[in-house]
Amino acid sequence: MKYIEQIREGDRISDIYLCKTKGNFVTKNGKPYISCTLQDKTGSIDAKIWEVNSMGIGDFDALDYIDVVADVVSFNNVLQLNVKRVRVVSQDEYEPGDYLPVSRYDINSMFAELLGIIDKIENPHLKALLEAFFVEDAEFIAAFKNHSAAKSVHHGFIGGLLEHTLSVTKLCQYYVTRYPVLNKSLLLTAAIFHDMGKIRELSKFPINDYTDEGQLIGHIVMGSEMIAEKVRELPGFPVKLANELRHCILAHHGELEYGSPKKPALVEAIALNLADNTDAKMETITEILSSSIPPEGTEWLGYNRLFESNLRKTGEW
Repeated sequence: MKYIEQIREGDRISDIYLCKTKGNFVTKNGKPYISCTLQDKTGSIDAKIWEVNSMGIGDFDALDYIDVVADVVSFNNVLQLNVKRVRVVSQDEYEPGDYLPVSRYDINSMFAELLGIIDKIENPHLKALLEAFFVEDAEFIAAFKNHSAAKSVHHGFIGGLLEHTLSVTKLCQYYVTRYPVLNKSLLLTAAIFHDMGKIRELSKFPINDYTDEGQLIGHIVMGSEMIAEKVRELPGFPVKLANELRHCILAHHGELEYGSPKKPALVEAIALNLADNTDAKMETITEILSSSIPPEGTEWLGYNRLFESNLRKTGEW
């Protein structure tokens, strides 16, 4: 099998992929075409079917596994498939594990590292709250370990939520060694909890799309609510501490225009916002550089709206 990460411009591919999304559209000239997203465990790629009524184009729907014959082209410096043939395949023709994107890091090892951090949390109330989720709640643990951190943009793969959470927490571990003003237990607890609402905001793979609750409420508010619900079950949990923790969750996107219900008012909330933004952007640029090929004769990838800049790969990337 030729994985999506191995595809290059000019290739002719003939392989099986998961059709993540499918839509029927019409060009400005009134010609119908199909746009879909194909996926395997290494990533996803946009695909277009221009000859919709061709004899080689079989009927298929989103979430079907399809055998695709296509030419690989570059559009706006991003690889795209020009599909010539499509056939829905039977279950015995593919291995599901090849089609679900997964973290490049071992999930169990990452979770064990996170548990090691939790075990060293000094504040007994915060440690008990963390353990209520990450040690005692088997359903939460299973969801957290296997969830993505986003539908797209960054960490949109199995284990992505855990990978992102661990990275943000480790950045915060560094912050507390450099800035004594930070409350270590509060910041690390907030880092571990900051995106927990995503297990409700996003559905499981292979769909990995926004739930109705996610669309209406969002992971930031849902995470704050999850903490408030659990705090009520823990005797003697300080109200002030619970409010500070929930504030860090509610303010971790930093700005109101970025979906943050509150702007940071605590130093720990500011630090969490910086750590979250750092890891999200570094993973985003990593994924962009890994999937983009500059036009022939230049090293520049072109303007990227997320970074509002013309990007270029470094050295021998």
